[in-house]
This record gives sequence, C-alpha cells and structure tokens, in this order.
Amino acid sequence: MSDEQAAPRTRTPRAKAPAEKAATKPRAPKRDEAATGPMATSEAAAAEAIEAEEAAPKAGGARTGGGQRRGNGSFQKPEYSGLRQRYHDEVQPALQREFGYANPMQIPRVDKVIVNVGLGEAIQNAKAVDAAVGDLAIITGQRPIVTRARRSIAQFRLRTGMPIGAKVTLRGQRMYDFLERTLSLALPRIRDFRGIPTRSFDGRGNFSLGLREQLVYPEIDYDKIDRLRGLEVSIVTTARTDEEGLKLLQLMGMPFQAT
Repeated sequence: MSDEQAAPRTRTPRAKAPAEKAATKPRAPKRDEAATGPMATSEAAAAEAIEAEEAAPKAGGARTGGGQRRGNGSFQKPEYSGLRQRYHDEVQPALQREFGYANPMQIPRVDKVIVNVGLGEAIQNAKAVDAAVGDLAIITGQRPIVTRARRSIAQFRLRTGMPIGAKVTLRGQRMYDFLERTLSLALPRIRDFRGIPTRSFDGRGNFSLGLREQLVYPEIDYDKIDRLRGLEVSIVTTARTDEEGLKLLQLMGMPFQAT
C-alpha cells in the first residue's frame, strides 16, 4: 500500500461567514412606533376618505328613477314639462276621482305611441323609402325603422323582405312632446277639421288616428317633399276599457267629436 493510500483523509473546515453577511434583519417597529410617521399619516387620511365616501350616500341625495330623497326621509316628486307635467298634475287626480282607483298604479296612462307610414309605392320607387324615413325623422325626432314584407304576394309583385313601410315607436318625454305638438299644432291645421271620431278604439283602450298628409306638421317644408303621404298614429294606453281610454285622451286634450 502506498503512502498516499495510507494517509488518512482530513476534512477542510468550512470558512465561517463574515460578520457583515451575518447581519440580522432590521427590527420591526413596535405598534406604538408604527402609529407615527408620514406613512401612517397618509394611511389614516386614506381611511378617513373611504369612510367619508361610504357615509355620503347615507346622508341623502339624488336617486335614480326620477325622484330625489331628502335628508329628512321625504321623497320629492320629479318635475316634468309640458303635457307630461299636466298629466301628473291634472289628469291623474281627475281619473282617480271619476273611476275610484284604490291604487295609483291602476290609473291609465299612455304607454307608447307608434307612428307608421305605408309605402306600397316602394315596389316601383326605391327612393320613396328614404323620403318617408326622412319625413318621419323630422316629425318625431327619432330615427325610424323600415318594415319589410313577411310573405310574398304574386298579385302585387311583392316578395319576402321587400320594404313596405317605416315606423317609429316613441316613449317617455319624447312621446309626450309628440302628442302635444299633434294636439296643439297638427290637428288645428287640418282643413275643415270638426273633431276626431271616437269609433277608432280597439276595445282595450287603445286609439288609432289617421292623418292624410304629413304637411299638417309645421316641421315639414312643402318645397322639400316629393309627394304627400298619410300617417297612422297609434296611441297605446294601459286602460282596460274604451271608456277609460276615452276619458284619458279627453283630459289630455284630444279634440273628439261631440256625441
């Protein structure tokens, strides 16, 4: 056996880390010490701001749905304009007194107004659709939609999908503005106007009104139209009977013929 093989193996002791590397982590400040300083001040200010934002809605303010909640808990009714305000101030109380509604939600109201124009001429003249859509947009202040045929009719050379009319559905304040202009401006411009017949109810309180030409509305310029077109105005109400619907429209100013 050689001397190298016979020599015992010795382990080299591992060098200890210097004192600089063995430095301990900085001591965390105590609770009393952490409560002071610029960081603690900013955190406290942020917490106060969050608490103020959470407490702001509880103190009162505007509510969605048209009303406003006051600080004392009372509810202020929303204010409207024109015919809509007249309906809330005069028409609703009058209907409740006459028909004796126990719940205010039972009082009839106008749900929507549909203005429709039929365009049979659009089969030969495609530009008639654009003209009718433009007239409806001026009258109602809303973009109309084009109605199309649901089935083909060979006698009229009509195919499925062809444009045959245009219509607009009005709701809310725009609906009341259109009704007010129709009652106060359009109907008095009809020649030899003697009132609207009451036979156009459908049995459920809904009423349909036909106008022969769009020139009854002052927004339409006679020099800019291509031809006269009739309009159909359908007033959809929440009334259950024709009697309730008739009284509703009478109180809103519809000039019906005397019976």
